[in-house]
Amino acid sequence: MSGPFLLGLSLSGRRVVAVGGGPVTARRVADLLAEGAVVEVVAPELCPALTTLLSERTALSWTPRRYAGAPDLDGAFLVHTATGDPETDRQVAADAEARQTFCVSAGDGAAGSAQVPARAAVPTPAGEVRVAVHAGGDPRRAASIRTDLADHLTSGVVDLRARRPHGGWVALVGAGPGDEQLLTRRATTLLAAADVVVADRLVPQAVLARLPESVRVVDVGKQPQHHPVPQQEINRILVREALRGHGVVRLKGGDPYVLGRGGEERAACEAAGVSVEVVPGITSAVSVPAAAGIPVTHRGLARGFTVVTGHEELPGLPTGTDHTLVVLMGVAGLRETAARLVGAGRPEDCPVGIVERGWTAEQRVTLGTLADIADRADQRGVTSPAVVVVGDVVTLAHGWADQVGGGSGPGTQPLDERAGGPLDAPTAARLARLAAHAVA
Repeated sequence: MSGPFLLGLSLSGRRVVAVGGGPVTARRVADLLAEGAVVEVVAPELCPALTTLLSERTALSWTPRRYAGAPDLDGAFLVHTATGDPETDRQVAADAEARQTFCVSAGDGAAGSAQVPARAAVPTPAGEVRVAVHAGGDPRRAASIRTDLADHLTSGVVDLRARRPHGGWVALVGAGPGDEQLLTRRATTLLAAADVVVADRLVPQAVLARLPESVRVVDVGKQPQHHPVPQQEINRILVREALRGHGVVRLKGGDPYVLGRGGEERAACEAAGVSVEVVPGITSAVSVPAAAGIPVTHRGLARGFTVVTGHEELPGLPTGTDHTLVVLMGVAGLRETAARLVGAGRPEDCPVGIVERGWTAEQRVTLGTLADIADRADQRGVTSPAVVVVGDVVTLAHGWADQVGGGSGPGTQPLDERAGGPLDAPTAARLARLAAHAVA
């Protein structure tokens, strides 16, 4: 087999000489410094990128002149030349060869004794996974293959689990609203590296089903009024498994930091000296309403939104219908929540939407107003998991006109006819805003 022998070089603390001061040298010097090398650049001038590196990195020095011959390479473990002058590059390569020092010649790969492959690194908590591609002297081909390989490695298909003992770790991973296609790339990479997955009830089940049999899945899912595994026990599970040397993914519906107790779990891990990473997920507070056609903000209808749980007190929240309220875990207390919002100043005809099992095949949307949403939910048998949205943006939901905007029955009259008399100024302004939006 012909071609270069691929191996990894440890350059940390070792001297590397780079001849030339242009952009090609700058890119390579940045890579070498990242690997811990001590680099000297020999060039009469430096490009802006090298000048910046020189001001920021103490491991980089500059000899401001042209290449002066073999003595410039004294003590070098590796040489890189990219002067733009073929004759100078050939001389640098010949001098390095005479000293039995490997040399990369950027202008003519075949002229040097070493070549830099196309490289990629996939970080995992147990250490980087690196790939290097050499494609017979065709750098563009190598780069294209490298990119495809890196994409494959982060797809979740490749098993990235450590085979040798390693320090345990925990990753708090947001699983999104329920559709596995909405997992982040980092989430799939960490799942492919995990030994243990501690999962919530609302994570995509297909993701768990595809895990290898060697991966242990711990179900800590909570249901309304039923928390079989208390939060403190979940914290203990994460710490215990990591201290045993396992890679642990805490897979949580939505985003770990949006009413998901991710902060508590991170603090427990850090207090025990466990390495912990937090991977954001697509929060159900925004994505589930979107699945029903409801944006939490919309020009002319709502400029802000607030996310709360249905288990909390609601005083102090903005009362205008142009401020969207998103209530998570709010089905059980829906009637009380609606009454509290009306009591705090929201109008009874404020639109409300409930999206059950968003982003799944069983998604269902119930629409109404604060005056009638609890009755509508009871009639339809609404259950958790569901997201409740309150505010004018709900009028943008798919099916609003059919469920609420027309017909007969409670809550189905046009909004401007419910008052039964002259409109107050705030209601008139809101109706004008809604009408203007509809015309636009």
